[in-house]
Amino acid sequence: MKTSAERLAVLGCAGLVAVSVAGCGSVTDAVKGDGDKAITMGTTSVTNVLDPAGAYDAGSWLLLRNTFQSLLSYPAASSTPGPDAAQSCEFTAGEATQYHCTLKSGLKFSNGHALTAADVVHSIERSKKIADPSGPSGLLESIKSVEAKGDTEVLFHLSAPDATLPAKLAGPAGAIVDQEVFPADKLLSNDKLVGSGPYKIDSIETTAVEGGAKVPGKVVLSPNDKYTGDAKLRNKKFTLRYFDKPAELKAALDKGDLDLADNSLEPNTAAQVLSDQQSGKSDLKVVEGDSNDTRYLVFNTKDATGGNVAVRQAAAQLIDRKSLARDVFARTVQPLYSMVPAGVAGHNTAFFDKYGDQDVNKAKAILTAAKVQMPVKLNLTWSRSRAQGAEADALKKQLEAGGVFQVTVQHEADWDVYKKGWVEGKYQAYTIGWFADYPDADNYVAPLIVDGGSYHHGWDDPRISQKLVPESLKQADRAAAAATYAQIQGIVAENAPLIPLFQNKAFFASRSNITGVESTVDTTGFFRFWEIGRLGK
Repeated sequence: MKTSAERLAVLGCAGLVAVSVAGCGSVTDAVKGDGDKAITMGTTSVTNVLDPAGAYDAGSWLLLRNTFQSLLSYPAASSTPGPDAAQSCEFTAGEATQYHCTLKSGLKFSNGHALTAADVVHSIERSKKIADPSGPSGLLESIKSVEAKGDTEVLFHLSAPDATLPAKLAGPAGAIVDQEVFPADKLLSNDKLVGSGPYKIDSIETTAVEGGAKVPGKVVLSPNDKYTGDAKLRNKKFTLRYFDKPAELKAALDKGDLDLADNSLEPNTAAQVLSDQQSGKSDLKVVEGDSNDTRYLVFNTKDATGGNVAVRQAAAQLIDRKSLARDVFARTVQPLYSMVPAGVAGHNTAFFDKYGDQDVNKAKAILTAAKVQMPVKLNLTWSRSRAQGAEADALKKQLEAGGVFQVTVQHEADWDVYKKGWVEGKYQAYTIGWFADYPDADNYVAPLIVDGGSYHHGWDDPRISQKLVPESLKQADRAAAAATYAQIQGIVAENAPLIPLFQNKAFFASRSNITGVESTVDTTGFFRFWEIGRLGK
């Protein structure tokens, strides 16, 4: 890994998070020595909608972060957003209810249209108006109204304090679109997208995935010569290829069709690539970095079994995270005892503090005190897992230790059916991954805990939803909010409506002549295409 000084040298002024930044010149000035050959990256984060008002998954955001600007963005390895299209942003009213931004001058979209405050207003208002059920408009619900003051000033009026607004605006939910191109009341087709980020989209080829749906399969990008922001491109063209299955991604990497792969390889495959690199058997190398992706075991608390807190506590007492990480995921994950992952302010060890390591006797004592008969019969359902069925089988074995539970594992192959199932409360317990929208503790608490959470576990605690979360959103100094999140996680650990299992590590495999990967793998979840280069020509 690079030192802080080396990272700053690579990033140029993009590494600075000061409120006031000067333009750093055209991206084309920074492209040197790579010829015209594209860097080609593969991912299994398949997506279908790329309009920022309807895009809300890892596959679309991977692309949008590099083709659109937001008011703010996350510098490498930073949990604090810094300027992007904005020259400066700040809360201007007490308790974080008004937010004011001043745009940089001379901003343009890739089609040459000027980017002004009116475009920012249009972008926010259309996302809220369209309110696509699969889109990110929910992240903007605290915005009561937004107004342009001339061409360069934007003022957000909030319906309630929301100190996380800067973090939300720093992602694709806050992507700025061209009001002359994007309609106010409907999504724009993928082939007509126009942004103002470091890259522009040259072409999109579609492919059919399992089930027959047509989705983007290959997206070709080139430098946006209208961009005057901080990014310094180290390649002249970047191609993103989407694969339906990890095995297909690995095969393309082995054939030399890809220069690098994102964190999509199956755990054992990633571990083997790393081992081959260390023994000199492969020309592939692996960059291991931080990730903010987390995994949980969720209980349906409206179910008679999952609704019994003693059952949930007994399950929490039996989970062996170290074994999951070592034996199932080949050390490509790390045990997680907190709703909030390591590397994000607010992380703690609430579940370890409450339950410690796996202890069958303690689990039995919890159930005996609550007069719950053993073994407790429990259905465990799963759909997607990097370890396939091995994860659920391992959890079954752990929960059945000492005869405490009798677990029936069920697999739902259809992801849409799986989602509908948890919404309708059809499962007793189920596993799910969480990919954060922004690296703030709030994004691991409010969406997952308040009012039953996004995964519809049905549990809520007024101490959290009515007092602690609202209090935390008044704290513009996010580090100062850590104490509040510690209280929240203590309550969650006591009740265990969902149990944190592990936090993914990021394993990016690339050819030996590919550079820059280590500069962009971090807990921000923001993979910066422009950092990637190739040695030689």
